[in-house]
Amino acid sequence: MTPASARLPYAVVPDGVRLAIRLVPKASASRLIGLIEDGHGGWAIKAAVTAPPVEGEANAALIRLLAQQLGLKPRDLQIASGAQSRSKVVEIRGDPVALRPLILERLSPWLKQE
Repeated sequence: MTPASARLPYAVVPDGVRLAIRLVPKASASRLIGLIEDGHGGWAIKAAVTAPPVEGEANAALIRLLAQQLGLKPRDLQIASGAQSRSKVVEIRGDPVALRPLILERLSPWLKQE
Protein backbone atom coordinates (compact mmCIF):
# COMPACT_ATOMS: atom_id res chain seq x y z
CA MET A 1 0.00 0.00 0.00
CA THR A 2 1.26 3.48 -0.86
CA PRO A 3 1.93 5.75 2.13
CA ALA A 4 -0.56 8.64 2.31
CA SER A 5 2.22 11.24 2.01
CA ALA A 6 3.33 9.71 -1.31
CA ARG A 7 -0.19 10.33 -2.69
CA LEU A 8 -0.21 14.08 -2.20
CA PRO A 9 -0.58 15.98 -5.49
CA TYR A 10 1.58 18.95 -4.54
CA ALA A 11 5.17 19.96 -3.96
CA VAL A 12 6.52 22.71 -1.74
CA VAL A 13 8.69 25.26 -3.59
CA PRO A 14 10.52 28.30 -2.16
CA ASP A 15 7.76 30.80 -3.01
CA GLY A 16 4.71 28.60 -2.46
CA VAL A 17 3.25 25.27 -3.46
CA ARG A 18 2.78 23.61 -6.84
CA LEU A 19 -0.38 21.59 -7.28
CA ALA A 20 -0.73 18.91 -9.98
CA ILE A 21 -4.07 19.08 -11.79
CA ARG A 22 -5.75 16.96 -14.47
CA LEU A 23 -8.35 19.24 -16.07
CA VAL A 24 -11.57 18.27 -17.83
CA PRO A 25 -12.91 21.26 -19.81
CA LYS A 26 -16.48 21.65 -21.10
CA ALA A 27 -17.92 19.68 -18.18
CA SER A 28 -21.52 20.00 -17.00
CA ALA A 29 -20.35 21.60 -13.73
CA SER A 30 -17.16 23.16 -12.35
CA ARG A 31 -15.91 21.06 -9.48
CA LEU A 32 -13.05 19.11 -7.98
CA ILE A 33 -13.51 15.39 -8.57
CA GLY A 34 -10.78 13.53 -6.67
CA LEU A 35 -7.26 12.21 -6.59
CA ILE A 36 -5.96 10.31 -9.63
CA GLU A 37 -2.67 8.81 -10.73
CA ASP A 38 -0.99 11.12 -13.21
CA GLY A 39 0.48 8.36 -15.38
CA HIS A 40 4.04 9.30 -14.42
CA GLY A 41 4.20 7.77 -10.95
CA GLY A 42 2.66 10.77 -9.23
CA TRP A 43 -0.76 12.05 -8.23
CA ALA A 44 -3.00 14.87 -9.40
CA ILE A 45 -6.31 16.42 -8.45
CA LYS A 46 -8.88 15.85 -11.18
CA ALA A 47 -10.89 19.02 -11.77
CA ALA A 48 -13.70 19.86 -14.15
CA VAL A 49 -14.73 23.27 -15.47
CA THR A 50 -17.60 24.30 -17.72
CA ALA A 51 -15.40 26.60 -19.80
CA PRO A 52 -14.05 25.39 -23.14
CA PRO A 53 -10.31 25.03 -23.76
CA VAL A 54 -10.28 28.14 -25.95
CA GLU A 55 -8.18 31.28 -25.46
CA GLY A 56 -7.30 30.39 -21.87
CA GLU A 57 -10.94 30.20 -20.71
CA ALA A 58 -10.57 26.76 -19.10
CA ASN A 59 -7.33 27.82 -17.38
CA ALA A 60 -8.99 30.95 -15.98
CA ALA A 61 -11.96 28.90 -14.77
CA LEU A 62 -9.58 26.45 -13.09
CA ILE A 63 -7.78 29.29 -11.29
CA ARG A 64 -11.12 30.68 -10.07
CA LEU A 65 -12.28 27.24 -8.91
CA LEU A 66 -9.08 26.52 -6.98
CA ALA A 67 -8.97 30.01 -5.46
CA GLN A 68 -12.55 29.59 -4.25
CA GLN A 69 -11.87 26.14 -2.79
CA LEU A 70 -8.73 27.36 -1.00
CA GLY A 71 -10.18 30.68 0.15
CA LEU A 72 -7.49 32.60 -1.75
CA LYS A 73 -7.53 35.36 -4.33
CA PRO A 74 -7.18 34.25 -7.96
CA ARG A 75 -4.14 36.53 -8.32
CA ASP A 76 -2.30 34.22 -5.86
CA LEU A 77 -2.51 31.31 -8.33
CA GLN A 78 -1.09 30.85 -11.80
CA ILE A 79 -0.59 28.08 -14.33
CA ALA A 80 3.10 27.18 -13.96
CA SER A 81 3.09 24.55 -16.70
CA GLY A 82 0.69 22.78 -19.00
CA ALA A 83 -1.29 25.80 -20.18
CA GLN A 84 -2.08 23.97 -23.45
CA SER A 85 -2.51 20.54 -21.84
CA ARG A 86 -5.03 18.80 -19.62
CA SER A 87 -2.19 17.99 -17.21
CA LYS A 88 -1.25 21.19 -15.44
CA VAL A 89 0.80 22.46 -12.56
CA VAL A 90 -0.76 25.37 -10.69
CA GLU A 91 1.55 27.47 -8.56
CA ILE A 92 0.04 28.90 -5.39
CA ARG A 93 2.17 31.82 -4.26
CA GLY A 94 2.71 32.43 -0.57
CA ASP A 95 4.40 31.07 2.51
CA PRO A 96 4.74 27.30 1.95
CA VAL A 97 4.61 26.67 5.70
CA ALA A 98 1.16 28.31 5.85
CA LEU A 99 -0.06 26.92 2.51
CA ARG A 100 0.61 23.24 3.23
CA PRO A 101 -1.93 22.90 6.10
CA LEU A 102 -4.40 25.07 4.17
CA ILE A 103 -4.22 22.72 1.19
CA LEU A 104 -4.57 19.65 3.39
CA GLU A 105 -7.58 21.14 5.18
CA ARG A 106 -9.43 22.67 2.22
CA LEU A 107 -8.73 19.89 -0.29
CA SER A 108 -9.01 16.92 2.10
CA PRO A 109 -12.35 15.70 0.63
CA TRP A 110 -10.63 15.33 -2.75
CA LEU A 111 -7.33 13.88 -1.56
CA LYS A 112 -8.79 10.38 -1.68
CA GLN A 113 -8.17 8.21 -4.70
CA GLU A 114 -11.00 8.31 -7.23
